[in-house]
Amino acid sequence: MSSANAFNDALTDHHGETPIDMAELRRYRQGNGATDAALESAVQEVRRLTLAWSDGRTGQFPLMWLRDHCACDQCRHPLTRERLYKLLDDPLWERFATDEALASFEFDDRSLTLTWQDGHVSRFDAGWLHQRCPGHELTTLLPTATPWVEAFTPAHINHADFVGNGDGRSRWASALLRDGLVMLDQGPCELEEVSRIAESIGPMRSTNFGGRFDVRSVPNPNNAAYTAIGLELHTDLPNWRQPPDIQLLYCLENDAEGGESSFADGFAVAEILREENPEAFRVLSETPIDFRFQDDGDDIAVREPVIDLDGDGRPREIRFNNWIRDTLSLPADRIEAWYEAYRAFWQILRRPERRVELTLEPGQMIAFDNRRVLHGRNAFDPNTGKRHLQGTYLDLDMLQSHLRVLSR
Repeated sequence: MSSANAFNDALTDHHGETPIDMAELRRYRQGNGATDAALESAVQEVRRLTLAWSDGRTGQFPLMWLRDHCACDQCRHPLTRERLYKLLDDPLWERFATDEALASFEFDDRSLTLTWQDGHVSRFDAGWLHQRCPGHELTTLLPTATPWVEAFTPAHINHADFVGNGDGRSRWASALLRDGLVMLDQGPCELEEVSRIAESIGPMRSTNFGGRFDVRSVPNPNNAAYTAIGLELHTDLPNWRQPPDIQLLYCLENDAEGGESSFADGFAVAEILREENPEAFRVLSETPIDFRFQDDGDDIAVREPVIDLDGDGRPREIRFNNWIRDTLSLPADRIEAWYEAYRAFWQILRRPERRVELTLEPGQMIAFDNRRVLHGRNAFDPNTGKRHLQGTYLDLDMLQSHLRVLSR
């Protein structure tokens, strides 16, 4: 029995029925975005079936979509759940545009069975079809990124709850995806604890600074973070084509005077800029500039805008790091407008109501979305005590994957 079968056998519903195995690990009967609505009707039209459920949902399913999503062992690998069916080789392809591809179909309140003209049989669980009804957004199991409001405070999760068997880890991951910033409290002051936390979620993301890095004042630094100077709000490594997604910073020692940490939601700041100064927003989102890090061993550069937008025009990524902005290479008639826009964005970042300021305590870890949340710190005096943080990066894909598994 495949693990998908075993999973859904455990979900036998209150009718005593086992959902049809749709090669999914996700629940599609009862809970976690699933449904208990019964399939009430199925009507064939040219090129599609129209289905209706007892909760009032209706949907039109193109025949080629239904054939493509057949989950039998011939069409989906029974162990990997990967698609084996190939549209390119389907002899019925030309018939999908007519009413000749489907030989017959039948349904009951829990299932839909299609028999194609070539004799192939496709069976669908009605709850699975309800979840994926065209025109209805599929519940993602992931929280939606929510811009910070004034006086925002991050969620705090106890370290013991994170490593325990309760819901601490899912609450931590949900807060990080929703707010872009979350605290972990009362952890052990042990070297490499940040690595252990990261690896419980996924592989650490290595950069030219290694897989795990130490943040403290050192002689002959190759990065401003390894000094005692104050750091303006910034995102890390915008000079990379794919900057790190999630940053973890774990405090081991913090006895020095100063060094308070600060954070700001770059997405929220970008939206404020769009409202207050649309032209500045347009300039920063449409004008690629150069970012570059260089030392004796590396020279990493990329050309991208400060504000990157998705297909719907929403902020998708912020690249803001004044230390490693390279030469501003723009036509002369566009340079002054870019500086004015950059300064306007920076001014909003400095507004006190848009910042979270805190002092990291030993055994405390902060995690944040490096491509959304900007971070900085005040200067500190290394002569007044030790300050030692360990950090690493994680890929957003692994964090999202981890929460989906936890949600299952």
